[in-house]
This record gives sequence, C-alpha cells and structure tokens, in this order.
Amino acid sequence: MAEKTEGSWLEFATDRPRLTVWTMVVVTLMLVVLAALPSVWPERFGLLNPLTIDTDPENMLSADEPVRVFHDDMKKQFSLYDMVVVGVVNESNPDGVFNVGSLRRIYELTEFASTLRWPDPDNPGRQEGVVEEDMLALSRVDNIEQEGVGSVRFSWLMPEPPDTRNQALAILERAQRIPLFDNTLVSADGKAVALYLPLTSKDMSYRVREALLDKVAGWKDTGDQVYITGLPVAEDTFGVQMFYQMAISAPLAMLVIFLAMWWFFRHVRLITSAMIVAMVAAASTMALLVISGSTVHIMSSMIPVFIMPIAVLDAVHILSEFFDRYPQHRDRHRAIREVMGILFKPMLFTTLTTMAGFGSLALTPIPPVQVFGIFIAIGVFLAWLCTVTFIPAYIMLMPERRLTGFGHAVGDPDGNTVMGRWLRRLGEGVVGHARAVLVVTMVVVVAAGYGISQIRINDNPVKWFEPEHPIRVADRVLNEHFGGTYMAYLALVPEADDAARPDETFKRPEVLRYIARLQQRLGETGVVGKSNSVADLVKTVHRELLGGDAGAFRIPDSPAAVAQTLLTYQNGHRPQDLWHFVTPDYRRASIWVQLTSGDNRDMSRVVQALDDFIAANPPPASIQARWFGLNYINVVWQDKMVSGMAMALFGSFVVVLLLMAVLFRSLLWGLLCMIPLTVTIGAIYGLIGIIGKNYDMPVAVLSALSLGLAVDYAIHFLARARAIQAETGSWRRSVAPMFGEPARAITRNAIVLGVGFLPLLAAPLVPYQTVGVFIAAILLTAGLSTLLILPALVTLLQRWLFPGAHRAVPNPQNQEEGVQ
Repeated sequence: MAEKTEGSWLEFATDRPRLTVWTMVVVTLMLVVLAALPSVWPERFGLLNPLTIDTDPENMLSADEPVRVFHDDMKKQFSLYDMVVVGVVNESNPDGVFNVGSLRRIYELTEFASTLRWPDPDNPGRQEGVVEEDMLALSRVDNIEQEGVGSVRFSWLMPEPPDTRNQALAILERAQRIPLFDNTLVSADGKAVALYLPLTSKDMSYRVREALLDKVAGWKDTGDQVYITGLPVAEDTFGVQMFYQMAISAPLAMLVIFLAMWWFFRHVRLITSAMIVAMVAAASTMALLVISGSTVHIMSSMIPVFIMPIAVLDAVHILSEFFDRYPQHRDRHRAIREVMGILFKPMLFTTLTTMAGFGSLALTPIPPVQVFGIFIAIGVFLAWLCTVTFIPAYIMLMPERRLTGFGHAVGDPDGNTVMGRWLRRLGEGVVGHARAVLVVTMVVVVAAGYGISQIRINDNPVKWFEPEHPIRVADRVLNEHFGGTYMAYLALVPEADDAARPDETFKRPEVLRYIARLQQRLGETGVVGKSNSVADLVKTVHRELLGGDAGAFRIPDSPAAVAQTLLTYQNGHRPQDLWHFVTPDYRRASIWVQLTSGDNRDMSRVVQALDDFIAANPPPASIQARWFGLNYINVVWQDKMVSGMAMALFGSFVVVLLLMAVLFRSLLWGLLCMIPLTVTIGAIYGLIGIIGKNYDMPVAVLSALSLGLAVDYAIHFLARARAIQAETGSWRRSVAPMFGEPARAITRNAIVLGVGFLPLLAAPLVPYQTVGVFIAAILLTAGLSTLLILPALVTLLQRWLFPGAHRAVPNPQNQEEGVQ
C-alpha cells in the first residue's frame, strides 16, 4: 500500500511539477489570508476567529480547574487583586529614603500611579489599570495611635511630603509600629519604601510598569533607585517579549539552517527548496491555529521555531541521497525516483513517530501544552506532505544544466571529505569493539539513573529572565529589603458540613490566637518573610486602645473586646481594608503570606509546613485551610505538568514502539530502534540532575517531544541496514556501505537540526535558551548514539536479527569480539 501511494504521489509531482508547486502556494496563501482577515477587517469578517493572544500562565490550568475556581472565588470574597510591587531604595543617604527629597518624590510617584487607568476596549465606559482605593503606599494608609485610654486616632501616615528631617524620620517610626506596614511598606533599615499597586487585570502590569519607568526616568542623580517586580509583572512582560523573541529567533533559525545545508551541499537552488518547505509548514500551521480559534499562548508562540528545523529533516535526507546518486545517472528524473523509492517508507515512519511524540502532549492536563503538541504534530505532517511532493517537483522544474557539478564525483562514494573518512573509521571501530561500546553505554545509563534521581522539580516565572534583567534585579533587591514580594494567600473557611451554621468564627479570641500561632510557624520556614491577618489588626488596635503599651499588643480575652477593636478599626480612612482579611459575616478569613522567593519548591515547603502544623494542632473551630494566589497556582500547574509529561512520555514511547514493530515487522527490531533514544533522553536528563538544573516548564515539555525526534535517526539507520544486508548477505560486508551515504545523511541531519535550534541561545528569555540547549543536545546526542550503539548491538545480535543469512566473513579482530 505504501509503495502504491508513494508511486502515485511521486508520478504526480514529477509529471506535473508546476501544478504541484502552484497547488502548495495557493493553499498556503488561502490559509494565511483566512487567518489574517478577521484581525485586518473585523467588521467584515467578524464570524471568523481573530488572532487571540494570552500570555497568562494561570491559563496553564483549565478554567474549571478546582484550584482556579477557588482562587477566583476567594479574590472576589476578599476583594483582592493581583499587584505590581514598586520599591524605592536609597543606599547613599544616611536616612535612606526617609529624607525630605526622597519622600517628596515617592509622594509624587504615588499620585501619578493612582492615575494609571485606561479605557477598557471590551467594556465601554469602564476603565482598567490601577485600583486607586486599594493602593498601599505611605500617603494612602492610616497611622493608628492612641488618643488617651480607650480612644484611637486614625490619621494619614504621610498626608503630604515632609518639610524637615525630623518629620521624615517620624514617618518611619510611626510606620514601623504598625505590623501591617513594617517590613511590608517600609524596610527595617529605612533604606526602602514599597508601593503596592492593585490592578483590575494582571495583563495591565506591563503597561503600568512602562508608565512608571517613564515617570522616574529623571531620578538618576537623586540617589533613589526604583525597582518594579511581582509575578504579574514578570508574567506579562514575558508575554510581551516572547513575541519579539519569536520574530528574531525564527529568521535566525532559518539562516543557520541555510548556512549548514549550504556547507554540506553547496547548491543554493536545491537548498532553497528545503527552506520553502519549512516556511510553508510554519506559516500553514500558525494559520490553522488561528483559524481553529485556538489562543496563541506562551507555548504555541514557539511553534514556528520548532516547525522550521523539523520541516527540513526529510529534505536533508532527500538532498543527501540525491547528492550521492545524481552523479551516477546525470538524470534528475531517474535519480529522484530512485531516492524517493529508498526513502519514502523511512520518511513516512519518522514523520509518524515525530507526530506521536508531539501528539502525546495532548495527554497532559495543561491546555496550552495540548494545543502546542497537536499543532506541532499537524505542522510535521504538512512538512512531510510538502517534502514528498514539492521537492521532487522543484527538482524537476530545474534545468539539468543547473545541476552541473552537484554531488560527489562518480567512483568516490565518500566524497573524500573529512566526514566521509571519519564515519568510515567510526564504523570499523564500533563493529570491531562492539562489546566495549556497550559497556561504555551501560556506564552512561547507570550515571544517568543517578542523575535522574537528583532532579529537582522547580519553576519561577521571575527566573524566566536573565539574571541581569531589570525584573530579576528588582526581585533580588526588594526581597533583601522587605518581607517578600511574592504573595500567597491562605483562606480559612468553614468545613463543608458546617458552612450553613451562623457563627462569627473570627471574632473568637481562641481562633485569632490560633491564627497568630499559625503565622509564627509559617515564618519559621525560612522563606516566609512576613504575614498579615485579621489577628494583627486586632492586636494593633487593642494596643492603642490600652494606651499604646507594648504589653497590650495581644488578642483580647473576650469576643466582645475583639468586636470592639474591629469596630474601632473601621473608623479609619480605609475601613474596606478589614474585608481583605475577613468577610463581613466573620465566617471566612485570609492570611497574606509574603515569600522572599517565587520558587515552586519554596511554596511547596510552606504548604507542607502548614499541613504539619494543622496535623499537630487541629483548629479550635470547624475550619479548613486552603491556599490560593498566583504562587500557589504555579505550584499546582507545575505538578500537573510533571505528571502529565510522564504520562505523555510513556504514551509516546508505547506508540513509537508499536510503530517500529509494524515498520520492521519484528518486535526485536522495534525494541532495537528504541534503545538509542532511550539512552539519549536518559543521559540528557541525568545531566540535568547532576548539574543541578531545575526541572521546569521547558525541560518538562522537552521530555515528551524529544522522543519523537530522537528516534528518526534509528529508523533510517535500521531501515537502510536491513536493505543493504539483504543485498550483501552479510552484516560485516554491510558496514562499509552503511557508514557511507546513510551515515552521512544521519550526521548531516543531526547537525542541521541541532544547530537550527541554537539561535535560541541568543534569546534574553531563559526558557527559550533552555529549549535551544537541550533540543540541540538531544538531537546531536541521538545522532551520535545511533551511530555508536546500533552497529554494536546489530553486531552482537546479528544471528537473531538476520536469521538464515550467510555467516559474515571472519577476521581476527571480529573473532576477539565474538562477531560471526
């Protein structure tokens, strides 16, 4: 069936080359136009799906994921918003930022920040941006102090900029007496002040950050340094920059691939055919993505960079074989038909295995990863379809005279190249020392097993930027000065069977004392720098009601006294702040937890500390503790990513193994085909564990998709080995021709595809660098392991792999190694 399909397609492509080429061009243009029309003319083509971009990592989870549903519900109940953290630091002034000039600038910056709102395009009449009434800043919060026994005075902490040094230092002193502000708004050393800017939507954070940076551009000679960070800023900024990066990386990848192919083939016109296939496959895939209504997310933005190098895989095999065979015939029609007859089946199966590797990502519980895997698989199929039709047609449209000088000289099968001579010696060495090669392989496998056991699962969106990126610098500086810029929230809610019982739980002294003890335990984890709760508000107001004595900084002994402190707090300028920590019915409470690190493993440590505390200290009321907030959501989707990738890798492995067994009509040959890629993936991930590289989002994704790519070399090697052995009747006599053109094609392919991902190393975004390094390493290592491990295994297993074949011609070296 495959031969009939191959023949009909090839005949059509070679007999009607112009029609073949124009069909591909027209279909591609139609797809691109259909994808672009809704965005260019929405009023005329509104029924089609416009381009939708979503850079929110929260959407790594589906909208109905329980943790997301709970997160959204708690944000509404406690009127919480995602926040941009702005820090102003002065290391040069003896008084830090608490000098007249710095506080005046901070005051002006706060007023400017309060105006950062823009019309909402989706809701006419509404604005989006900073939520002014919930800003936390020196000039926007209340000072709480006693005004005689039983009375508390609320006044703005900094109603206007100070005029004298004493006034400035007094602001610091008052702020540090209030737990909600100490180490949150002001640093312990007075060197830094923070502004917390809540946003109507976190995708406004990049716009807010840019506006703030423009505002403070003239502060350079003042001694005040402005730093802006926070998870919303990191995530939104990454989303903006990733599209710039793709616009640079994709053309760079094409340039590098072109130069690598030119180095091998030195024929621009033929190389151009592979470049056209890559561009058509990438453009068509992205067009289909948009037409389908799928959102362009962080993962799907990388589709062109993956498609382009993969799309030239089969083209390199065709051109490599054509490079060797054309000089023998000097007839392009005969040569290309001969090449396609040899390569059609291996190319078909390598396409299917690559599709299986990427398609397995549909098994993950992460929607953007599912979309990424499915459309890469579609792109791989489109690349194969274009390759087996367009490239033969393209060659047939070239005048024969344009192929003058193309290919190796007749009678010189190695081309007298360094690669040819090196591969010939490699083949002889591997077959002559098969057992030694496999012993070294086993050592690598053992080392890889140890490395894999050391892998640390961890991610942090702030670390998606290079260490010297302003967001990373801001993260380091502000977390040194404050209790932490990473916000996680702990909701204390009624148990399910107690939800209907009316009870003002969080007016009970024993419950508030329990919260205080819980906060103390979280602070002992080493990554929680600060936490705030309704218990802190109660203790603060209680202290001031009793004259400001430090001994009165405690929870009152009766519910009535607690109620009095809460009622008193609501007499301030910001009574709504209470509802950030407790609901109006006092049946639900939230604790703001500030972490000094956004690493998932640190958040997980805090979660475990809470679980241990509750297990040892059951709550005094029927309440349960549940986490929410961006930090916690990142942990959840990362865990799902890891488990999903494991499932995808297993599923992909099984599918590829079955395909190999079908291709070779033998389970033994199928298993043999899987060995090089298994060793390769194990070695690369073992290295990740040994060097201490975190197992993060890009590393997790690479585990599944690399399998489909790495097996390609083994398919070509074994398919050609069987064919050549059938001609020679002996594996030993097949080694020399196997390490001729087939080995050269594999080597060229590994180099071209590997270097095709290397432009990602120039990216300022760490995930793209990671993808570039590890995909290149996997592909190059898979090519090398194929040329080392498979010949050694075939040498030792030849009596089972080639039953009934003639015995190989013995030689002393072979006999030493047990070769027959």
